[in-house]
Amino acid sequence: MAIEIPIEKWTGKIGEVVIGATPDEGGTRTKKILLGGENALPFLDFEGELPHPPVIGMEVLDVVREDYPQVALEPIQDVKDDPARWAKKCEEEFGADMICLKLISTNPEEEDRSAEEAANTVKEVLSAVGVPLFIYGSGNEEKDAKVLELCSGAAKGERCFLGLAEEAAYKSISVASMANGHGVVAFSNLDINLAKQMNILLTDFGIKKENIISDPLMAALGYGLEYSYSVIERVKLAALMGDAMLQTPILCETTRVYNARESFKEDPALGDPKKRVIFWEATTGTSALVAGADMLIMRHPEAMALVRKTVGQLTGGGS
Repeated sequence: MAIEIPIEKWTGKIGEVVIGATPDEGGTRTKKILLGGENALPFLDFEGELPHPPVIGMEVLDVVREDYPQVALEPIQDVKDDPARWAKKCEEEFGADMICLKLISTNPEEEDRSAEEAANTVKEVLSAVGVPLFIYGSGNEEKDAKVLELCSGAAKGERCFLGLAEEAAYKSISVASMANGHGVVAFSNLDINLAKQMNILLTDFGIKKENIISDPLMAALGYGLEYSYSVIERVKLAALMGDAMLQTPILCETTRVYNARESFKEDPALGDPKKRVIFWEATTGTSALVAGADMLIMRHPEAMALVRKTVGQLTGGGS
């Protein structure tokens, strides 16, 4: 007797987003990324369409400070002082699908580098890699307005995504993105209502939904992962049930793992910290994907490789 697998059907569908622009589209990227488009829960392709595999990118910083964990520094030790070479290594050696360039040195309370320097860094990274680029400021609202304005212009036509747009600071980043053909990453701090509100604010301001990616915040394993998982899952479920203002692809960062010192501190009882932090980040990333994330930004290349292997196993493409 055949066993009939129960199938759950959804009325909603995640909107499709294009990241990057090829020469035919006015950019210089050698590849573009399609995100979203699914009408089923993650990895349940027997229930609906999952047209695009999860995207896994890597972060690149424009400055490496003294508190950067040594375990994460080792793979990029030879390129850490050159964002363009760092990005190139992420693409060619580690296999990153995209690069998230974080211009943290522009923070006026730290190195306070100029917006012009940041724009030059963006140009250098774009010249070094062919994958799409995300451009993040330092988190200082006033400085980021100027930095992202110039960086947006420096990357005009490349269809980058600028971040992070927040409830209290989204207008300047929205203007910069619309003026130069980019998208926006909307940040909400573990709040499904705020995630929806951010999309409403951005669309009311003039940003098209196909130019928005949501970052609901992914906490690290041991630091609130379960709560993050539940929020991301609720966002995805609401979108699939038909809430149009939550039907944007979801991005999660696993780099917050390195804020949890337990993930890499020396402790004989916890084993080899180099292996531990890799598994810690991979577990965080895999959890985000199962919860509903369409895209990850990761730090350690071996953690990224583990997540890719898991994705392959869940989709029938690996062992």
